[in-house]
Amino acid sequence: MIGMVFAATAINYIDRQCLALLAPQITRELNISNQEYSYIGVALLLSYAISQTVSGRLYDRVGTRKGFAASIVLWSASAVAHAMAIGLKSLMALQSLLGLGEAGNWPGAAKVSAEWFPVRERALAMAIFNSGAAFGAVIAPPLVVWLNFVLGWRATFVITGAIGFVWLLFWWRLYRVPAEHPSITTEERDLILAGQQVSVSSPQETLSVKRLLRCRQVWAVVLGRLCVDPVWWLFVIWLPKYLADARGFDMKAIGLSAWVPYLFAGLGSLTGGALAGRLIKRGWSVNRSRKAIIVGAACVMPIGVMVSRVASPYLALAFISVELFAFQIWISNVQTLPSDFFSDKTVASVAGLGGTGAAIGSMVFILTTGWFVQHVSYTPILTIAGVLAPLGTAVLLLLAGRIERVQMK
Repeated sequence: MIGMVFAATAINYIDRQCLALLAPQITRELNISNQEYSYIGVALLLSYAISQTVSGRLYDRVGTRKGFAASIVLWSASAVAHAMAIGLKSLMALQSLLGLGEAGNWPGAAKVSAEWFPVRERALAMAIFNSGAAFGAVIAPPLVVWLNFVLGWRATFVITGAIGFVWLLFWWRLYRVPAEHPSITTEERDLILAGQQVSVSSPQETLSVKRLLRCRQVWAVVLGRLCVDPVWWLFVIWLPKYLADARGFDMKAIGLSAWVPYLFAGLGSLTGGALAGRLIKRGWSVNRSRKAIIVGAACVMPIGVMVSRVASPYLALAFISVELFAFQIWISNVQTLPSDFFSDKTVASVAGLGGTGAAIGSMVFILTTGWFVQHVSYTPILTIAGVLAPLGTAVLLLLAGRIERVQMK
């Protein structure tokens, strides 16, 4: 099941990266400035912010199977439709639709993790699906650039967007919750259910957003991600443009090198999940293991300050790689917090609220990036990105308190 979510996340990032990778060519062809390019990123993130919370509620109400199907139909159709873009406004509209669909992947994946994995294995499950983002971002540069050279950018959007519909055929046939899956054994089902934490007060209740927002633990996830997720989105949206504008890379060089930071990001995701599981098995509490990993990763991410301060573009890529490696260690554990705090009936809603916070923070940061790139340089933005992780982590831990199941009154 987590393999299916991994594949969906990889497709998600191929579709998401397609415009970013082709941006040097498309912005030139359609006469779009750096400032206007930031508006396209904001359009994506605005709809993404709205859809995270809406999708979380959708998944908790209709279930994971139907929720994922709705999300991928919307984002795949909008990805294909990018082939008809004619300028700034059409790209903004299409990116908005893409964000509405793609946002559902994350609360949906958190819910799959809560449904199929005992608590001690959830960080690893989250890491596996989250590494799909890095995997998709790794294969996207050579794939998208090659398709562009062979068929042009419009046909590239059609081909990459259509992959999601193929995935949907397998998902609809294969996915069920453990209690309903025909292929799961009794022993496997019992192992999953025995290892899941259950809320003592109300195990089957789906809590309203209003009620959730009264919990400081929810605000810990929302504000922590609001501060730190912009680091990831900065490179998702701007890395190809940065390599072209500041480092002089052409499309071929971008295709050959833009995947490297995401390879390290994937390794970071798997490392963060595996490390959490190992510490818990050694007797560490969930509280101690999560906090140790989150703080450790946050202390590494400021290395990103060095990206704009080195002459070699390949050394800059190395620093970006380390920064994204640490970010994925951080996020693979932070995205597990909703299932640490709440029952599986509420996990997608909390994850969606966290995603909304992440998208709001990223939207502001991407808009700011456009202004700095247009009028100053990339240096101030890369410097700010380097110090966001310690700030966001401090906010998260102060609000979260002890990481344990919340007893709702």
